[in-house]
Amino acid sequence: MIDPAPGFASIAKAAAQDATADPLANVPRTEIPLKAKDFKTDQEVRWCPGCGDYAVLAAVQSFLPELELRRENIVFVSRIGCSSRLPYYMNTYGMHSIHGRAPAIATGLAISRPDLSVWVVTGDGDALSIGGNHLIHALRRNVNLKILLFNNRIYGLTKGQYSPTSEQGKVTKSTPLGSLDVPFNPVSLALGAEASFVARTIDTDRKHLTSVLRAAAHHRGTALIEIYQNCNIFNDGAFELLTSPNTRDDTVIRLEHGEPIRFGAEGQRGVARMPDGTLRVVDVAESGTKALLVHDAHAANPEVGFALSRLADPTTLHTTAIGIYRDVKRASYDDLLHKQIANAVNDQGDGSAEALQTLIAGNDTWTVSA
Repeated sequence: MIDPAPGFASIAKAAAQDATADPLANVPRTEIPLKAKDFKTDQEVRWCPGCGDYAVLAAVQSFLPELELRRENIVFVSRIGCSSRLPYYMNTYGMHSIHGRAPAIATGLAISRPDLSVWVVTGDGDALSIGGNHLIHALRRNVNLKILLFNNRIYGLTKGQYSPTSEQGKVTKSTPLGSLDVPFNPVSLALGAEASFVARTIDTDRKHLTSVLRAAAHHRGTALIEIYQNCNIFNDGAFELLTSPNTRDDTVIRLEHGEPIRFGAEGQRGVARMPDGTLRVVDVAESGTKALLVHDAHAANPEVGFALSRLADPTTLHTTAIGIYRDVKRASYDDLLHKQIANAVNDQGDGSAEALQTLIAGNDTWTVSA
């Protein structure tokens, strides 16, 4: 006999009532206000000095208290890679899982425990190579997961091999004559997989990173956040054009929903749609402000967000857009599953374990004799 977890039916029904509700509505709140220090463990943080992971860890620990959730109802699931050490440093529940499979493990956890806030920590190598299938299917299913994709465009843990996001021509220990591969654009990939929330941010921009984390936490469904993160040992300066005070104003496009897309120290550059439907960077003085594209993160069709993601040249990273590309509402996989189970149990006339057992053990079963 299969016995559902106590209270599962009521939680499932509540979760299925409104697919657009805050995903944290069913997560227990803490009675005692928490601070960043409450999310720090007694473990020594062991990344290379100067690694961008430190900045991301600090931002996450500082941001979580504002959610007012119990620490035991927050889970971080990681895989293999430098960033995968993060759960050791978070005073929450966590799991250091296997290479590429963190989204699969986190999916099982999220759909069986609506009372948890589940986060996945992954890297460009892990998420986009061995874990590629797990990533895209989590995105298309729209499970209630928040995926932090640390992208340093290199394999750091295994000492500097090229990764799926390394630029073409990249010279590494595994590509001494230069990489021949065309790199993935994680934001383009996520939008192509119909992800309902897609964003990009930078490790050194604490304010921007925190704002994106906040929006993702309250999004119902899968939220993918690509974080440009510097590996100062094996790929130092990979994002220098986007972080240096001398160049960032001319290279970073900050997306704000409902606002015309323009950038530059004086806002002298902008993004406009061309007659052929493509997007181009234009001089505002020449094109005029009316020609500028107004960013709509809530657009049902992801085609404009996809076009924005293509503005970044994979080699030079000139004119790279950061911010929330897409934030749309659609039913999450877990909500649909809970609703399906609740409806099936109700069709049996009650919410008992016997009714659930009848549902699971249907006609297509057989007995195997010894």
